[in-house]
Amino acid sequence: MSLDPKDYFYNLPQKLIANQSTHLRDHCRLMCLDRKSGKISHHKFYDLVNILTSNDVLVLNQSKVFPARLFGKKETGGEIEVLLLHQIKSDQWLAISKPRPKVSQKIIFGHKLIGEVIASDSSTGQITLKFNYKNNKIFEILDKIGHTPIPPYISSHQTESQIRKEYQTVYAKITGSAAAPTAGLHFTEKLLSQLKNKGIQIEYVTLHVGLGTFQNLRPENLKNKTLHSEFYEIKPDVVKRLNQAKKDGKRIIAIGTTSVRTLESAVSNNKIKSGKNTTNIFIYPGVKFKFVDALITNFHLPESSLLMLVSAFSSKEFIMKSYQEAINHKYRFFSFGDAMFIF
Repeated sequence: MSLDPKDYFYNLPQKLIANQSTHLRDHCRLMCLDRKSGKISHHKFYDLVNILTSNDVLVLNQSKVFPARLFGKKETGGEIEVLLLHQIKSDQWLAISKPRPKVSQKIIFGHKLIGEVIASDSSTGQITLKFNYKNNKIFEILDKIGHTPIPPYISSHQTESQIRKEYQTVYAKITGSAAAPTAGLHFTEKLLSQLKNKGIQIEYVTLHVGLGTFQNLRPENLKNKTLHSEFYEIKPDVVKRLNQAKKDGKRIIAIGTTSVRTLESAVSNNKIKSGKNTTNIFIYPGVKFKFVDALITNFHLPESSLLMLVSAFSSKEFIMKSYQEAINHKYRFFSFGDAMFIF
């Protein structure tokens, strides 16, 4: 077991970073990893209809990305960029910014939106902003002046309206994510319908994706074996169906690492519990999975916590081997890239 990020490094040619999704979402490539046999096979994402059976349960994260990236000015006139991470109170948000303003400074945005810095944490780089509007009004303004927070490694020439549509799952429902649960981007309404018609059970949970997507692993993450905190919710009826499916011996397939974090955070004595909660779970090689049986996910950044998570689900050697094969076969990487199915 290694917690050294350097052990999860690989060389990726710049040209393999996907700057936008495939024309048809479910036409991206799908690499299948059989953990028992060690076999790697290559498919299209829509082949899931033939790969999965009625003994499978898909768990999808229905969190919706909001335009969390804002550009404003300090009272002194200096420009500032702010990324809202999650809502603390009706008028207060945790955020990161470039540059980081001092406490009591005010930031002026468009549409008369003003945020005052009421807290600043130098150890995490986070600030707390208190706005002059609350809840729905803030979201109304964000819809007008905000930008979709696509990851910094993506070079997109698309318009904001195009990106908003592309960087959102077709089943997104509950607003609150600062980044998309990207494994779900490959699903289409047609594919979901085909899977349901085959008798595959589909369930939805909510985890609002936060800071971890944008930050490198810090020494305190490795020391405390925890990550940033994210809000999640699982409804009682969903819990009832999932626990019954697990009892019946069905295969629980998490769609994306955010669904993994949700399920593995909510499990106790082999059953998941319903309700709203937060999780700072850090899954790395050596951690045992208690509820998830298989995983569909994208290809992750080198030296990242997400690459550690998928390595924990299989083995570091098998995952690094599969990543090299993906590079050799010119798979597309990261948020808008191709997918892998580990079972």
